Amino acid sequence: MAGDIEGKEASSLACLNATVLGKVQGVFFRAFVARQAVELGLSGYVRNLPDNSVEVWAEGERSELEKLLEYLRMGSPEARVDRVDTDWRPYRGGFSGFDIQY
Repeated sequence: MAGDIEGKEASSLACLNATVLGKVQGVFFRAFVARQAVELGLSGYVRNLPDNSVEVWAEGERSELEKLLEYLRMGSPEARVDRVDTDWRPYRGGFSGFDIQY
C-alpha cells in the first residue's frame, strides 16, 4: 500500500512514466487506469494528452507497477491499445494518492 512506503527497501520502489497510444481517449481509459492503480496501492496520475494519447505517472512497489503496466497494455474494455512507451525512473515519493487529471 502507498501508506506503507516508509518501511520498504528503496530498491523495491520505482517510478513509471508511460504513454499509451491507440484508441484510449473517450473510452473510460483514465478511470480504468486510476481504479487499477488504487487497487495496486500506487500513487501518481493519469491524463489525456493533446495528441490523443494518455500519460501515466505512477510510483510504488516495482512489482505492482509491472502489474499496472500489464493493465495499460490490455486497456479498458472499449479501448484499443496500439503501443505503450515506458520510462522507468527512481522512486521520488512525489505523489499523494492517484488522480485523474483534466
